[in-house]
Amino acid sequence: MALPEAEVTIQVPFHDVDAMEIVWHGHYVKYFEIARAALLEKIGYNYREMRDSGIAWPVIELKMRHAKPAQLGQNLKVRARFIEYELRLKIDYLVTDAVSGSRLTRGHTVQVAVDMASQEMLLASPKVLIDKLGNLP
Repeated sequence: MALPEAEVTIQVPFHDVDAMEIVWHGHYVKYFEIARAALLEKIGYNYREMRDSGIAWPVIELKMRHAKPAQLGQNLKVRARFIEYELRLKIDYLVTDAVSGSRLTRGHTVQVAVDMASQEMLLASPKVLIDKLGNLP
């Protein structure tokens, strides 16, 4: 089974750039989050559904590697795709120029399931996530 992926397009806004009109590195985390939210929505397990299932998914690891800077007004494609989901949620990200396809940034996040009532980390992904990914076409 191929794991799902989602892609969003983001036009770099003025408030994300520095005086040289280059995206400040911290904003890539926001771009990753927008793509991750689209990915979770695609499988029917968005943040409200996570909360309603009693599971929180804190990010415990974030890695980014920049190849080229994004600039003011540039259209970016941000792809998020599942890499792992059985024991933890690992999502891979790729940021490219929407016109040329040139790679700008790549990275990944790791999230773990936490029972919201007990605040205990779960040692495996909960059934609700496994079911969502197992029932995809």
